[in-house]
Amino acid sequence: MNNKDLQKIEFWVSTCLYVLIIILIISGADNGGRPSHSFKAQQLEFSYISNYLIPEIFRFSILYLSFLAINFCIIPAFIKKQNVVANSFLLLGLFLFGGLVFSVCKTYSEAYILVQNDDLQDGYNDLFFKGFVYSIWSIVIISAYGLLKAFASFLSDNKDKSTDRNTQIKVDVGFGLAFWFVGLLLWITTRSGIEISICWTLVIFSTIGIVIYSIYKLLPENQAEGKPFKVYFWQIFFISILLAVPLGLISTLFVWRIEMFFVVCMFHMPTQLIISVPLSWYLYKHRLASSTEITALKTKLGKSDASLSFLQSQINPHFLFNALNTLFGTALQENAERTGEGIQKLGDMMRFMLHENMQDKISLTREVEYLNNYIDLQKLRTSRSADIKIETQIDEQLNNLQITPMLLIPFVENAFKHGISLQQASHIKITLQTKEKTLYFDVHNSIHLKADNDPEKLKSGIGLENVRQRLLHLYHGKHELIIRESAKEFFVHLTIQLD
Repeated sequence: MNNKDLQKIEFWVSTCLYVLIIILIISGADNGGRPSHSFKAQQLEFSYISNYLIPEIFRFSILYLSFLAINFCIIPAFIKKQNVVANSFLLLGLFLFGGLVFSVCKTYSEAYILVQNDDLQDGYNDLFFKGFVYSIWSIVIISAYGLLKAFASFLSDNKDKSTDRNTQIKVDVGFGLAFWFVGLLLWITTRSGIEISICWTLVIFSTIGIVIYSIYKLLPENQAEGKPFKVYFWQIFFISILLAVPLGLISTLFVWRIEMFFVVCMFHMPTQLIISVPLSWYLYKHRLASSTEITALKTKLGKSDASLSFLQSQINPHFLFNALNTLFGTALQENAERTGEGIQKLGDMMRFMLHENMQDKISLTREVEYLNNYIDLQKLRTSRSADIKIETQIDEQLNNLQITPMLLIPFVENAFKHGISLQQASHIKITLQTKEKTLYFDVHNSIHLKADNDPEKLKSGIGLENVRQRLLHLYHGKHELIIRESAKEFFVHLTIQLD
C-alpha cells in the first residue's frame, strides 16, 4: 500500500468517525450523561444545548481539524524538512486556538466546577488551564501517531538495506516512542489522572535519551578507555540525579502540585538504574559482538570475491587478443626487437597475475612495474597514431611500502578502455608519487563512447566498482577516492595510507 492510498483511508475513516460522533451527540440519547448529574448535584440548571451539545460539537470539531492538519500537513513537512518555520507557527497556532476553544467549552460544560471555588476567578483559571493542557495532549497524541506511522513506513522501506549508525539511532528512538505511546493510550483509556500521563511521559522520554546516549556515546568511550561496568553505573547514577530536578519542576508546572516533583523523582531514579543501565549495557555489548563478527566476515568475503571478480573483469580474452594482434603486426613491420620486448612485458604481466596477485600485500615497486608493463603494451598498440597522447609521470619506488596487488590497474585499464580512439584525438595522463607513507595516484583521460557491438561496452564499470569495494574493505578510513566525469573527460584521484 502506497502513501497516497493510506492517506485516503485515514481521511475517510477519521471523517466517518467524526460524523458518527456528531450524530451521537445531536441525538442526545442520554441527555448529557454524567455532566447533567454533576450540574444537578450542585443544584444548577442544566441546558442540553449550551452545556453539552454545542461544547461537545466544538471540542470534537477542533480535534478532527487538528488531526487533518497535523497528520497530513505538519508532520510530513517536518519529516521532509520543508517550511519548518511556517509549520512550527501553524502548530503553535493550533495549540493556542485549540486551547482557547477547549477552555471556553469547559466553562459551559463544566460550569459546576466554578461554584466549588471560593473565588470565581480561580475557577475560571482552573478551567482554562485544563483546556490548554488538553490542547497540548491532543497535539502530542496526534503527532505521535503521525511519527509512528512515518517510522513504520521507514522500516518498511529499509527492511532490506544495511543500517548505518544514523539509521540505527532512528530505529531505537522509534521503538522508544512506540513504547511510550502504547503506555500513554493505556493510561488514557483507563481514565487515569493527568498526573500519571505526565509522569509516564517524562520518565520514558528521559529513559530513551539516556539509553541512546549510553549506547552511542558513553559506552563506546568507556570501552575505548577500558573502564569497567561499575564506572558506567555511577555515571548514569549522577546523570539521573541531574535530570531529576528539571523533570520534577516540569511536572510541577504542568499540574501545579508540589508533590508531583517528588513523585517524578521517585520513579525517575529507579527506572534509570534498574532499566536503562542493564538495557543499554546489554544492547551495546550484543551489537558490538555482532558488528565485530560481521566486519570480519565481510573483510574475508570482500577480499576473496573482489579478487575473483577482479580477475574475471580485467583478464579477459578481448585484451589478450588485442595484445597478440599488436605483437603480430609489429613482427611483420620490423625486426624482432620490439616484438620480443612486447612478449617479455606480456609474460611479466601474466606471471604477476598468476603468482603475486594471490598475496595479501606485495611491494609497491612490483605493483608499479606491472603498471608500467601494461602502459608500455598499450603505447605499443597506439604508437602509430599521432592523435593519441599518452603521458606518464610515475616515480620510481625505492621504498619498502606494501600495497594490495592489482589495486591501481583498474583505473589505468579504464582510461585506455574509454579514453583511446583510433579515429579521434585522445589523451591519457597518469601520475603516481609517494610522500612518506602516502600514495598519490591520478588518472586523467578523454572519453569516447564504445560501439554497441564492442564486448568491452557490456563490462563497463565492473572494474571500478570492484576496486571501490576492495578499498572500502582493505583501506577503510585510510584512503580517499575522488572520481569526476564530464561529457568528454574522466578524472580519478586516489590517496592511500600504505604500510
